[in-house]
Amino acid sequence: MSKALVAYFSASGRTKALAERLAKAIGADLFEIEPETVYTEADLNWQDKKSRSSLEMSDRSSRPAIRSKELNLAEYCTVFVGFPVWWHREPSVIDTFMEAYDFSGKTVVPFATSGGGEIGDSGKNMQALAPGAKVEQGKRFAGRTDESELGKWASAWL
Repeated sequence: MSKALVAYFSASGRTKALAERLAKAIGADLFEIEPETVYTEADLNWQDKKSRSSLEMSDRSSRPAIRSKELNLAEYCTVFVGFPVWWHREPSVIDTFMEAYDFSGKTVVPFATSGGGEIGDSGKNMQALAPGAKVEQGKRFAGRTDESELGKWASAWL
């Protein structure tokens, strides 16, 4: 079994809980992708076209700053990247993360939470940001998916 990392961004806590269960199920390290400026409830109001998240997601070049943390990707073969689905894709802060590190030679597996939307083209988008990696299609999970199901799913890349 190769060493794996579960990196995640969570705005509400739902993705964090899922990421923690996934990391436990597969014995992976856990890394939180934290925006430099935490999202407030007003920032996350998708019905407000002027909210921070709406503005970021309407601009494909938006790269919200992330808090710098030491992350040595060299020790990992597989990186699971989790996020909530925003506007049918990964949040812009995930794009920042993908561009901030060298994923060359890594397998990157997106996973997402959502109230109903699918993961969309997130895998394809992330592949474009990490051309030296092999980025899989990924999957959206219900927020309460159990450890056993997550482990079975993730075993394909371990």
